[in-house]
This record gives sequence, structure tokens and C-alpha cells, in this order.
Amino acid sequence: MVVRKRAAPPTPWSRDLAEPNIDKTAFVHSFSNIIGDVRIGSNVLIAPGTSIRADEGFPFYIGDHTNIQDGVVIHGLEKGRVIGDDGKSYSAWIGKNTCITHMALVHGPVYVGDECFIGFRSTVFNARVGHGCIIMMHALIQDVEIPPGKYVPSGAVITHQQQADRLPDVQDEDRAFAHHVVEVNEALRAGYRCAEDPKCILPLRHEHEAPADSNGHYGAIEVEYPSFTEIMLSPETVEQVRSLLRQGYTISAEHADKRRYRSKSWLTCEGIEGSGENQVLQALEARLAEHEGEYVRLIGVDPQAKRRVLEAIIQRPDGTSKPARTRSAKVVRPRSSGNSGGSASRYASNSGGLSAEVKELVRSLLRQGCKLGTEHADSRRFKTKSWLTCPQIQSTHEASVFAELESCLQEHAGEYIRLIGIDANAKRRVSETIIQRPNGQAKVVASGNYSASSAPYSSGGVSSSALSSDIVETVRSLLRQSCKIGVEHADKRRFKTKSWLTYSGIDGTSEGQLIPQIEACLAECAGEYVRLIGVDPRARRRISEVIIQRPGDAPVAAANGSSSVPAASYSYSSNGSSNGRVSHSSLEVEVQEQVRSLLRQGYRIGTEHADKRRFRAKSWQPCSPIESQHEGEVFSRLQDCLSEHNGEYVRLLGIDTQAKRRVLEKIIQRP
Repeated sequence: MVVRKRAAPPTPWSRDLAEPNIDKTAFVHSFSNIIGDVRIGSNVLIAPGTSIRADEGFPFYIGDHTNIQDGVVIHGLEKGRVIGDDGKSYSAWIGKNTCITHMALVHGPVYVGDECFIGFRSTVFNARVGHGCIIMMHALIQDVEIPPGKYVPSGAVITHQQQADRLPDVQDEDRAFAHHVVEVNEALRAGYRCAEDPKCILPLRHEHEAPADSNGHYGAIEVEYPSFTEIMLSPETVEQVRSLLRQGYTISAEHADKRRYRSKSWLTCEGIEGSGENQVLQALEARLAEHEGEYVRLIGVDPQAKRRVLEAIIQRPDGTSKPARTRSAKVVRPRSSGNSGGSASRYASNSGGLSAEVKELVRSLLRQGCKLGTEHADSRRFKTKSWLTCPQIQSTHEASVFAELESCLQEHAGEYIRLIGIDANAKRRVSETIIQRPNGQAKVVASGNYSASSAPYSSGGVSSSALSSDIVETVRSLLRQSCKIGVEHADKRRFKTKSWLTYSGIDGTSEGQLIPQIEACLAECAGEYVRLIGVDPRARRRISEVIIQRPGDAPVAAANGSSSVPAASYSYSSNGSSNGRVSHSSLEVEVQEQVRSLLRQGYRIGTEHADKRRFRAKSWQPCSPIESQHEGEVFSRLQDCLSEHNGEYVRLLGIDTQAKRRVLEKIIQRP
């Protein structure tokens, strides 16, 4: 087999037309390209599709027993050199017994030490990797020096030396894995070289021939493949796989030992090929057997959106979650007589897990011809909106749907569950409704855009709202101005530092959807500050920030129609200015008029506070700045300041921002 090797082209920085120097014991595949001053040691394997191009930066050195796998690119910049172990200058130095795996990029100036492992699609540029380091998949190493014996997890981006110094040490199992890869590639190198030599390959063929049968004929060797008659997957896992395949998703798996599981650095299992259900299940069985004693999780991937839709652990090291050995997943469903209405009426007596609102929503979606699905998320995933997909609900009968929903709620108790309504023709979601929360509430919280008939609240008003009339009127006012509404919350520490957290359960566009969502937020964030946000989507700015709950307030009742939340209510005109009057018991009428006068003149409002000692020394301390120019919000902030610094002096400031001077200093509270 002819090796593709060429001299470097003549350039201003290279005129000697240097050619590769390859040891006779190395195997270089004919489909690889080696150009320029490349020095390849003994027993090296260069796989197909490799590009080693020393036409700009040179020379390159590849040490003994190293393997360069398919698709690897090794190149170097004209400037920049490293010192190899022989004391000479190189553009790229790769040591002995090192693996550069598929599709990796090693770009000089670079030094890779002995017994290193560079994972798939990883990039090493302008860096020094010490002896015995292991770099996993899709990592970036740039402008740093990795100390010897360090482990770089998959997906890591190491571009600062501090990051490199904090890397963990390589474990024994990682080192054993790297050595195993070297041994495998050493066998491949010997096999490839033997395949080109008839004197080597013929004895091997005769040695592996099967013995002659009774007729004197030699047959082929029978290879025993693992049998998958015993199925280790649980019925739930089998049903999840079937559901994912029906939705057109692809299946893969990941594994991790206990150390990797704690650090969440999962390793990808060997690819699961095939689109048939049996093929996928058998491949999963093989992965479980291959990684026995480790964590294995099932991955469902949407190939179009290129995102994960499912992550489910299907095996644990202690075997506690090792499912029963059966392939068939029997789903118990209530019998239906074909009349969905009759089924629902019979089921209503024994389905106490679903509220009447959820049932009515399900019926409405089914009447519209929508398909139903569910998603779940723990508190961390809920905050980042990274929901995981549950098995799709295939049935269209109410009783069967209720049974599957109730089963989903029980399976993911203590998590958020939302019901999805899908328009199968348009292939889009028409409804996203939270039907369970970790605190045990199963109140419908709509976040999608579905018809009013499916919502438990009508858009004309709220019949069972636990919010005060002031809050409801504020919501209506913002909606009339076509504003988007959000909610933020903060504990006392965050409130003082103004580091509010966004509440992610507010996605509605109508009063009927927003009111229950706000109620759920108040109940979930009891004992915290909660404020209502109004955003002008065109100008992309906030026009309203109203605190509707404080830590001392009583929790919102779910159905009493009243609320003890002392929320301030403000009315906003179309241009965002305040046209109402807000009465605050903590503020004197004179102070309120003074604030209004300052705002009308375009001045900014501020506050300062001081205890008795600071008051005597005239060393006032600024309160949290008041950025808003809206009257209602300014009053609310002033009231917050007075409450927070109760028992101290507080003075009101009027500031001319253009002249950068104070126009008013007035004490509005004394000890």
C-alpha cells in the first residue's frame, strides 16, 4: 500500500523541501496525508483520513507506539516552538504511547507528553500537556500548561492557567482505559501490516479455519454472539423507548462510575444503531451488560431541534434500580365502552388524584383534536426551563388519559409536571399547563396559548382569585397597554442587595391565565418579597415594578376570594406615566406632594439614613437607589426604606441629574 507522503512546498520560511521520516515498523494508511518534516517513531499507527501537515510550522515529532486515529488534524503556526524531550525545537511534539483519537485537532506550537489521551473532537492549541494526562471528548485546551497526571472532563474549556491548576488527578480506571486503547491500536497496527504481507496472512487464515466435516469440507467458523433472550430493561424503560421511537427521536446512552456520577461527567456509550424497536432494546441490553456496576442513563434526542428530551437513569451500581427481566411493558388501562363521556363519568368516582380543573382542561384539549403529552422537572430544571419529556399519551379516551396522567403524577411526585396540548396537523404546541408542583399543589397554572374554553378562568374576570383587587386591577391595566407581565422574588438578603430572581412560571397572555400563575407564585414564595413586572415589548424596557408581597404578609388563600397581601395598586397610562394617587400610611401627605413636585420637574428621588451617632456626625449613608420615575414605584421604594431603617433618621433627596447637584434634602423620619 503506497503511503501518501510529500515534501513541504517551498515557502519564504521553508526552502529545504523536507520530506517525512517514517520508521519502517510504523503503519501509515494510504488514505492519510503526511507533508513536510514529520518524524514518526517506531510502531506508530496513522489511521485513514489523517492530515499531518508540516508545511507552515515544522518539524513535527510523533513518538514510539503512539496512535493517530481517523480524521485527526495536526498542524502548526509558522511562529512559535516548543522544546521536545530531546532538547530540540519543534512546532508539534507528541510523546510515546499517546492516543490522539478521532477528529481531534492538535495545532502547534504544542507539546503533548508521553502516555496521554486526547479525546474525540478535542482541540489542543498553543499549550503544553504533561505526561499521563487524559483529555476527554469535545474539550478545548488553549494557552495553558496542563500539569502531569491531570484529568480534563468532556466539554471543558481550559483557557486560563488557574483552570488548569485546579484540574483533578487521573484515576486508576482512567489510566487503565488509556492503556487499553493503546493496546488495541497496537494490535490494529500489527494487523494492518500483516494484511499487506501474504506470508503473514496465509498462516493466520489456515489457523482459524474450522475442522473438516464428515464429507471432508472445511466450513466457516461459527461466531457466538451474546444472546438477549433475557431482557434486563424494566417495563417503564421499554415503554419510554417505544414512546421516543414513535415520536421520531433517537436513542443513546451514557455511563459513569461513582466518581464521575458525583461530578456529572458522564461518558457516552457506544452508539445505538438501528431504528427498529428490537434492535434498540438489544443494544441497550448490551450497554447495561457492558457497564455493569456503573450508572447508565437513557438519552432521548430530538434530531431536528438537536436537543435532549429525556435523561433517565436505568441502572445503578448497587443494583437497586436494576429492573425486572422482561421486555414487554404492560400498561393497565381502564376499559372503555367507546363513549368517552360515559367513561369519564365512571372514572370520576375513583380518580381523586386529578383536580376538576385538570380534567376539564383535558376534555377541552381532546375536543379540539389535540394530542396530549407531559413533561417533568425538578426545582433546578424548572428554574432553567429544561423540562424532561415523559412518555407520550397515545390514547384519546378520557378515562385512559386520566389514568396515565395520574400515573405520571405519582411517578414524579415532588417535581413539577406540566400538561402539553399538541396540534398534530400544525405540529406545534397549543398549551403548556403546570398541573403539579413540588409543594403538593395541583392547581392548574396555564403557560400556553389555548382557547378560553379550555382555561378554568375566563378572560373577562377572575371569579375565584385570592389576590387583592389592587393587584388584579394592576394586571388588567398592564394588559390593556399590551405589556408583558413577569414576576420576581427575593428573600431578605437578596432584597437588600437588589438581586431579584425571576419566577419562571409566568407565561400567560390573558388575565385568566396570569391570575392563577401569580397566585401560585405568591404561595410558593411565601415569606419572601414578590414584585410584579410590566414590560413594554416594543421599547424592551420595564414600565412598572410593584411589590405585591412582603415577608411579613400572610400567605395567599387558595379559594377564599380575599387576600391579606397589602399590595400597592398603580394605574398607568399608555405612555407609562402615573395618573393615579397612591395612599401610603407610612408617608405624610406633605411628603407625597413633595415627591410629586420633584418628579414633575424631572428630578430623581433618593434617600439617605443615619442612626443617632451618624446623625450627630452628619455621616449619612445612602439607601438603595430609586431608579424609577413612576410615582407609584417611588412611593413603594420610599416605604421600603422607612420600614427597613425603622428607628433611624431618613431624609428625602431631590437630585438634578443634568446639573449633578441636590435640589432638596428633607428629613422624613426620626427615631
